[in-house]
Amino acid sequence: MISTQVIAGCIEELRNITKVNLAVFGLDGSVVVSTFDSDDISRELITGFAESPADSQVIGRDHLLKIMDENELVYVLMARGNDDAYLIGKIAVSQMQQLITAYKERFDRNNFFQNLLMDNLLLVDVYNRAKKLHIDVMVPRVVYIVETRTEKDSTAAEFLRGMFSSQSGDFITAVDESSVILIKALSSAEGQEEIEQTAQTIVDMMSSEAMMNVRVAYGTVVQELKDVSKSYKEAMMALDVGKIFYVEKKVNSYGSLGIGRLIYQLPANLCRIFIDEIFGDNDPGEFDEEIVSTVNKFFDNNLNVSETSRQLFIHRNTLVYRVEKLQKTTGLDVRTFDDALTFKIAMMVYNYMRYLDSH
Repeated sequence: MISTQVIAGCIEELRNITKVNLAVFGLDGSVVVSTFDSDDISRELITGFAESPADSQVIGRDHLLKIMDENELVYVLMARGNDDAYLIGKIAVSQMQQLITAYKERFDRNNFFQNLLMDNLLLVDVYNRAKKLHIDVMVPRVVYIVETRTEKDSTAAEFLRGMFSSQSGDFITAVDESSVILIKALSSAEGQEEIEQTAQTIVDMMSSEAMMNVRVAYGTVVQELKDVSKSYKEAMMALDVGKIFYVEKKVNSYGSLGIGRLIYQLPANLCRIFIDEIFGDNDPGEFDEEIVSTVNKFFDNNLNVSETSRQLFIHRNTLVYRVEKLQKTTGLDVRTFDDALTFKIAMMVYNYMRYLDSH
């Protein structure tokens, strides 16, 4: 149901424009909102009018009108003031009824999309409810998950609603307390580059304007509404995999997870066996941090010793010394492709195990 704050905002705005005082009552005669002192209005007067078949009633300077929701009485409105009070009351009733319809549709859409994301709808229900809610089923869509990591999810949702319009087919919702979901409708001109840019824009805007530190993950594009849950599940995986293997990245897409996605889907016992085979009694968590960061930079530069040394501002012999020190500990010479690949995967598996142990 429409909130009291929304009703109050509507009534106050009309009062400021028309100078006609307005009040909204519940069916039990209680005051919901009022722009004047309505304590002198008896509950019996309101309930009596509510139970009568009349659509309106005049009592002195006061005009009583009924606010309906699909032929069901929900509120009673009173307009008090000049000769135009009745007309202004009719306008207020019309506006209130439109607001109620809009909020009901928003609630119904939210419920629909939440159930759609969670695969709680039969295929026939997807099409029937989408038709009733005026949602196009054949528009390409992609699901973004915006993880706020704070208690400001409502703020994040409102901020996103300011960025993306429901009139364009976009929809904002949430299925848990830690993130907000954007189901974005795509035009034929929007490709992978534009989808990635949208994710980056969300991060940048929420950081600079809302002062919120967020991570964004998104799935692949689906062509039909019934497949939106697939994009959502992919976005969820992208979010988890990103937090494990690509901590420094604020945006992760399902299509760019690489080997991290494969490791994420491996059985935990198989991962532990692999780590034991590669590292033995050595704990990767106790490796020299300087050596590990050097090796990671070495990987970033495609095993190029000269370029890595230049970027780290160290002599190439220092780099070689650190690589050889790691080799003595692990038996892996990361200057060769096979050993570099083995070490890279082993460290990713180790980080995955740490993530599982901490959750």
